[in-house]
Amino acid sequence: MSERTRRVAIVTGTRAEFGLLLPVMRAVDAHPALELKVVAAGAHLLEPARTIDEVRRHVTVDAEIPMQGPGAHTRPGDARATGRGITGFADAFASIEPGWVVVLGDRIEAFAAASAASIGGWALAHIHGGDRAEGVADEAMRHAVTKLAHLHLPATRQSASRIIAMGEPADRVVMIGSPAIDGLDQVEPMTNDEAHELGDPQVLVLHHPAGLGAERERTLTRRLIEVVGGQRPVLCLNPNHDPGRDAVLAELDTAAHDMGWTRRAHLPRPAFLALLKRIAANNGFIAGNSSSALIEASALGVRAIDLGPRQAGRERPASVLHLDEHDKATPKAVRDQLASLPADQPHPYGPGQAGPRTASVLAGDPPHQGLDPRSPDFMRKRNTR
Repeated sequence: MSERTRRVAIVTGTRAEFGLLLPVMRAVDAHPALELKVVAAGAHLLEPARTIDEVRRHVTVDAEIPMQGPGAHTRPGDARATGRGITGFADAFASIEPGWVVVLGDRIEAFAAASAASIGGWALAHIHGGDRAEGVADEAMRHAVTKLAHLHLPATRQSASRIIAMGEPADRVVMIGSPAIDGLDQVEPMTNDEAHELGDPQVLVLHHPAGLGAERERTLTRRLIEVVGGQRPVLCLNPNHDPGRDAVLAELDTAAHDMGWTRRAHLPRPAFLALLKRIAANNGFIAGNSSSALIEASALGVRAIDLGPRQAGRERPASVLHLDEHDKATPKAVRDQLASLPADQPHPYGPGQAGPRTASVLAGDPPHQGLDPRSPDFMRKRNTR
């Protein structure tokens, strides 16, 4: 390793944030002053999807950290998984010796890695900090990661302002936009043959548990199914591995059987984006409570129904229709209102250069030379401010 090369350990724990992190990984790998190291953990290693295989198709994985176990997904289970993660990440970072550890978002994988890095003395950069997602328990973990981090790379101006309001130094906050936007201008619609394999969907359902308890999760999922209906071909993807997953999954399984929806556990990100582009061209929509409805779908011109509290507080573009869990509008009224929304409007998540901007900052290029984790004063200044 040359003197100029700084190792950057990027942590990925789920299919969703891997898609966001891939442009960052590629930009780090391409930067002459940086050396990419990838640490895969958590949900990537779980059956049946085993999205670690998708990660390996794109990048070399330098360490794998098992966290969650099989079976029911509960808050106590997540707490135990977090403890296993902290230990595993500490061992991985000690072996890799990174100049930077990079995490994204608010899940337990990011929190465990951030805890290991900050406590263990490795400089930590946090992407998508400062966001609001009041409807999930992970909201607190996002802000906890912010307080553990040494460098903040928020996606929007509001998020940057929120981080500074939390007491973080303004010169450690660099707005990069969302890496989810990177490369979207190059996305081509899914082909007819590829779409046919998925039932030629005009509606995509992506609905996750929000830590609300089994009965509320079931009620929300039933409302989603009612609103979406069966009039147009629907593709439904599996929810993520958070507490409440089993309740959501059971309702979606029933809908798939009763209403003829197509089901898939997972779509690789290129296929996911190509499908969104096709749905936009066919005047379809996405429904559920995924942040991708507010970020990628909006940027690609897809209208969205955002149901329930999971994304409460997050910036919503004009193409997104929010329904709270007590909404009583008829499915037809909801779909009519959705159709009236502008599909192609500006969004707050940046122009799509988050990957290169992140690599530049991590390399210490001007004007960010003061963010050099090799400096003997770096950790001391962060920990005594």
